[in-house]
Amino acid sequence: MPKLTKRFVEGVEPAAKGQAIWDDELPGFGLRVYPSGKRSYILQYRARGRSRRYTIGLHGVWTPETARREAKALLGRVARGDDPTEERDEDRRALTVKQLCEQYIEEMEAGLIMGKGGRPKKATTIEIDVGRKAKAT
Repeated sequence: MPKLTKRFVEGVEPAAKGQAIWDDELPGFGLRVYPSGKRSYILQYRARGRSRRYTIGLHGVWTPETARREAKALLGRVARGDDPTEERDEDRRALTVKQLCEQYIEEMEAGLIMGKGGRPKKATTIEIDVGRKAKAT
């Protein structure tokens, strides 16, 4: 297992099947080489009894040194009990601004969102809010 350096990463020949090459300096830090030649930095760790793999980023955008620093930071978060892969998945499942606007307008038109003094919003206010949503999307 070699130390991942820029020269080494760029010299790896892609195999017919994707491969992972692990760094000898930082356990769990590695390089994934796809058959197409694309290379990305990965981190493998255990969280809550499960083995997880986190993709740090593509080679070229990330250098081996910056990816290694990121991997160390992620391992620190894992040691504190966080799970970066799970957090990334939650972020992807989160509402988009468009979905949030649509939900707000539906609830406002149904009279569930109140204006000043706890009264339902006026028709003109609803019209303005709907107009703002149309400009945002």
